[in-house]
Parts: sequence; C-alpha cells; structure tokens
Amino acid sequence: MLCVIIEPMSNGSINKRGRKKKDPIRVKDLQGLKYIDKFLLLFQGLKYIDKFLLLFERFHNVNAHHNRELYFEQYITLILLYFFNPVLTSLRSIQQASHLDKVKKAVGVKGVGLSTLSEAGNVFDANFIAPLISELAGKAIPLEKDPKLKILQQRLVAVDGTLLNALPKMLWALWIDNEHRAAKLHLEFDILKTAPVNAIITDGNANEKTVLRNLLSRDKLYVLDAGYSEYKLFQEIIDAGSSFVGRLRDNAVWEAIEDRPLSDKDKKAGVQKDMVVRLGCKGKQDDLTTNVRVIEVFHKGDSSRPRKSRVSSKKAFRTTETDYIFYIVTSLMDTPAEIITLIYRYRWSTTRRADRTLL
Repeated sequence: MLCVIIEPMSNGSINKRGRKKKDPIRVKDLQGLKYIDKFLLLFQGLKYIDKFLLLFERFHNVNAHHNRELYFEQYITLILLYFFNPVLTSLRSIQQASHLDKVKKAVGVKGVGLSTLSEAGNVFDANFIAPLISELAGKAIPLEKDPKLKILQQRLVAVDGTLLNALPKMLWALWIDNEHRAAKLHLEFDILKTAPVNAIITDGNANEKTVLRNLLSRDKLYVLDAGYSEYKLFQEIIDAGSSFVGRLRDNAVWEAIEDRPLSDKDKKAGVQKDMVVRLGCKGKQDDLTTNVRVIEVFHKGDSSRPRKSRVSSKKAFRTTETDYIFYIVTSLMDTPAEIITLIYRYRWSTTRRADRTLL
C-alpha cells in the first residue's frame, strides 16, 4: 500500500498519520557552534599519532575517495552537536541541521543526506574516538573535591562496566538469552576531573576484567567494584606500576598478618577494622604475592529508602538491606583508612553520575 504524507502548510499542522510534525530546525535553536573550530583542530594534531594517521589514510584520502561527501571528523562533529542541543532528537534532525548555512560552514559539509548519516555509523570505526577522548580528558581541569584527596600521588580512575539496552536485531549483543540483548560500555573515568579517560563498547557478556587488563597503564589508582575482584588482576595492576582500591566479595579469604589501630577519623568514617593480610586461600595466594590491606566498613543506610533488588551485569542479585558491612582491599599501605573509604565513596557516586549522563 502506498502511504501518502501530506506536507504541513504551517507550524503545528498534522500529517495524514495523525502525528504532529515537528517544527524545522533553525540556527537560533542551536548552541555550541563556537566550539566546533576548536574541536576540529584536535583532529589535525591527532592525525600524527600512528592509529589516527591510519584513520586519515582510510577515511580522508581525497584521491582514494573522490566521491566521499562526509568524513570521519565531520560525522563526529555532527554527533557532538547533537549532544550540545536538546532540540536535535534524531538522525533526521541532525540531517536537517547539516543543511543550515552556519552549520555547513562550521563543520565543512555541503549538507548531508539521511542515508549517508545512517551508513556512517557502520563505515567509520568508533575505536578511533579513543585517542580523542584521551586528548580531551587531558585538557580537563580537576574540580575541587575533598581536600583530603590531595595527598594522592596517582591519577584517580574509576573503572566500571555498564549494560546498554540493545535492539533485537543487534544479534551480536547477546546477554542472558535471545530475549535479552545488551551492549556493554567499559568506562575509565577520571574522578577528580569528572571526565572519561577511555571507553570501549562490547557485547553484554564481555569480561570486564579482560577489557581492563588490555587498558592497564602506569601511575593510576584504579577504583574497582566487586566485579573486578580477582587476585591475579590485582597483581597485574601492581606490576603495571599502578595501585588499586576495590571492593572484595563477601566470601573472600585471607590470612591476617597485622591489625592496625584506628584513629577517631577512621571510626567516624565507618571503619571497623584495618588489617594487613595475605589475600586468598592456599591455592590462590600465589596469584597475589604482595601483602595488601583489607578494611572493614559499616555502611549505615536510610531505612526509609530501601534498596531495590535488581539483577546486575554479573547476573546476581544485590542485597536489599540498607545497613550492611563491606570490605575494601587496597595496595595503598600508608594511606589512612578514612581516605580509602572516601576514595571508594567517590567512585560510587561518580560512576553513578557518569552512567546517568551517558544514558
């Protein structure tokens, strides 16, 4: 059946399907155009990085692609414009904006077709955004956090994996079963700058610890949740020249070597024990050869706001209790226990805020 759409004669008119057609995108509705020049300049500097040079050879060689109308940096810039502007709500609205004279001049396009924009998501490799994220994160200015964190000598990085709902046709995004599909965002997030350091998208069942292993680098303080609680991974972080603060699973086993005295500040922060331990049962102690600290913390919740039970990406249900005890493990041997709990608290609040922003 042929479906005929009646074009609106004025703002707010109704098409034949009964849906109100949205007003056309206007230049005065857009913001963030002044940042585009600076953003495009980043690509000029990054193309001399080996990976980015490959990108330009593949996607920006005029001789090889004489009929190309849209290049990688232009596509990414249009996507950035989408995030700057709530008025842009779909691929079609981005396409409409690309035909505005001011946008065409800023981005360097002649106006992009809808099919070209749709195809670009498959043509361009999203992994090439990674060096751009790192470059922008390096330019971010640290925000004023708790002054106690100024004693840290390493970059404070929260690491987490977040499930993103996937469409049924995304066959690669299997998760629990054929009825539940999800992609997974693996994110490194600078806590003090509140800016992403690195990001990788995989299928929902991808192992978060394996992804982190491939991203390890020097002089970082990795802040981890219980999903990363693997003794071999802890050792690999130390071997990479970095440190970690992480949450232990409730069934963790250790051999206590020393009980450290607690200060009044430690107790006020909820610390109940501060121990130097050899982590793991006898069969696992060779996985982490370095002694670490285990800090027992009491969390006092709000009984008027019970925690909802939900399935996590580990396919396990979390406790619904508002008051509970949890254990933090760290390779930082000289940092006060209250600071360790503060670090983990910032990790929790920061990653939750980052998830809300990205979703």
